[in-house]
Amino acid sequence: MNDRMNEIEEKILGALKELEAAAKAMPAANPKPNLLPLFARIEELAGQLPRTTDPELLHFLQRKSYGKARIRLEGAAAARGSCGS
Repeated sequence: MNDRMNEIEEKILGALKELEAAAKAMPAANPKPNLLPLFARIEELAGQLPRTTDPELLHFLQRKSYGKARIRLEGAAAARGSCGS
């Protein structure tokens, strides 16, 4: 999927990577980072995606399965979850 990403998808991928890095740094961080702005940014960007966006990506973003969404944007097939997709 990554060879056909539009600008919004690229921004989402960047925000997802930023969120992942912040979450990994959380145990050692002092003070703890505020992740709420990152979640809000991802949701705002997801709301701007066109209707032609990959339905699986939309599903992952709506369910807040951000790890799966990042994997999908990077071009790999994301693992199936308990919701069946």
